[in-house]
Amino acid sequence: MTLKLQGRVMTSGLGFPEGPVAMPDGSVLCVEISSGRLTRVLPSGEKKVIAELGGGPNGAALGPDGHCYVCNNGGFTWRTDDGFTRPTGAPADYRGGSIQRVNLASGKAETLYTHCDGNPLYGPNDIVFDAQGGFWFTDFGKKLPDRIMHGAVYYARTDGGFIRRAAFPALTPNGIGLSPDGDTLYVAESDTCRLWSYPILAPGELELRPFPSPNGGRLVHGSSGYQRFDSLAVEECGNICVATLVHGGISVLSPGGDLLEFHEAPEGYCTNICFGGADRRTAYITLSGYGQLFEARWPRCGLRLAA
Repeated sequence: MTLKLQGRVMTSGLGFPEGPVAMPDGSVLCVEISSGRLTRVLPSGEKKVIAELGGGPNGAALGPDGHCYVCNNGGFTWRTDDGFTRPTGAPADYRGGSIQRVNLASGKAETLYTHCDGNPLYGPNDIVFDAQGGFWFTDFGKKLPDRIMHGAVYYARTDGGFIRRAAFPALTPNGIGLSPDGDTLYVAESDTCRLWSYPILAPGELELRPFPSPNGGRLVHGSSGYQRFDSLAVEECGNICVATLVHGGISVLSPGGDLLEFHEAPEGYCTNICFGGADRRTAYITLSGYGQLFEARWPRCGLRLAA
């Protein structure tokens, strides 16, 4: 079933927004990848810059300490045609990616991780906290003119002292989320337009399937035609809402892999979704190509996130 997103543009003029985080006061945090910053959008649409982060801040989540944790992909090059902006590759000054922590009160940012066991982070992308106070995140990898660096799924703690590569290799892993019971990790791959799941054995440890699984995951859903998956959020009932590129919108998938609904967006770079409001039925959706944050009433309740 295809539906059109009904709602309003909460604000525009953002620099390729991503990583929306709904706040209790009705504001929304989002990163601006092309502008290299973390921004708060007020209910009125007013924008307030919290921190200048540099590189390419790509995903964000609130931690148990109240700080905002940011996946920084290290930056992109960009192309703009008729006001529509899209990433095109790694910049000349690319030096790798990182995980950053931002104090929302002061705007002070610090870098927690740039490597795991001596291996560099190429392009951290999306992040989700678990009930134990740690966080899972995807590393998209990096696309260079003549090669693609493989991505991975990682787990880390907020003290900067523990990071573990949990699944590798992965081809452009992007969105990441947890099932309502916290026992299953979902990972969306962009270029394959596939959603994978992993049973969680312990914090930082996944049950990995053997070959022929290319990344140790169980295939939940693969889209037909040419589409690309981006970031995701999970509903309270367990459905997985995956932001979908090319034919932009939100694909709602059941845990069993059925495509239940497609909420069509007004542009092709529909990159992320989060849930807020008192009943968690307000969806905040980033429409990145035209730099917009969109607000819509969602048909079901979003999952309460651990923090």
